[in-house]
Amino acid sequence: MSVQENVLSFDPPRALVRSDRLIGAILVEEGKLTHDDVGRVLRVAGELGLRFGEAAVRLDLVTEDEVRFALAQQYDFPHLVHDAEDEGVQPSTELVSAFAPFHPRTEEMRALRTQLLIRWYNPQAKRNAIVIASPDASEGRSYVAANLAVVADLRKPRQHQIFGVPQGTGLSTLLAGREEHSSTYPIPGLSRLSVLPAGPLPPNPQELLSRPAFAALVKDLQSLYDVVIIDTPPARKYADAQSVAYRAGDALVIARKNHTTVSATSKVVHELAGTGARVVGTVINAY
Repeated sequence: MSVQENVLSFDPPRALVRSDRLIGAILVEEGKLTHDDVGRVLRVAGELGLRFGEAAVRLDLVTEDEVRFALAQQYDFPHLVHDAEDEGVQPSTELVSAFAPFHPRTEEMRALRTQLLIRWYNPQAKRNAIVIASPDASEGRSYVAANLAVVADLRKPRQHQIFGVPQGTGLSTLLAGREEHSSTYPIPGLSRLSVLPAGPLPPNPQELLSRPAFAALVKDLQSLYDVVIIDTPPARKYADAQSVAYRAGDALVIARKNHTTVSATSKVVHELAGTGARVVGTVINAY
């Protein structure tokens, strides 16, 4: 991904606007500008033929990231910004849908989301939990799950790394009875998203996922959240994806272009369907 690819335009299409608030009003509310600053920016924007955000940056009153944050608020898109001065764990830039909400790859994720809404999502029929599966490793399961919004993988978990959340507790500790409360973490800047990491690597992941506690947890999550997306280990190597799909009821299969074979994909689709789960489709991941 080039630097230019990751740039959020100062002029997204007007059809995408979700808020009537002006950029200046948002920046004032966030304490980034004063009302006097807004007047200065408007004058310079008018004189130089610039957009408000461009003029505010030109006057060195705000940063480009602060303008992008305001745009994300106006357009109702999640938008994260890496803090170079923060030495703590931060979300990975693999979260392209959060760090670059107008990036072409984010638009592809939105297209996938739209297809799922049309072809799968039906909370009244309890169709709001879906497993993200693929035959082998390095085919993009975690990337797709994270960018759609996630839960966990007990074999080689990555979601805690992608979202920058602790790994000390999570799904494994809940299923093992070592936690009494849900160990989900809200993600700062993504107010409608919570992540349940895998937790410490257990010696018996398959047995944990087969317990009634997992079925009860999935049911609880379905009632608490609009959508539950579950990341899983490679389906050809472990049976976890089948166990989880059986509990969740639906699955989306990921295949990697020039990497995953048709026979491997067909086998995984057949095995998942054999659990009684509905395979809602296959996504070809080209990277």
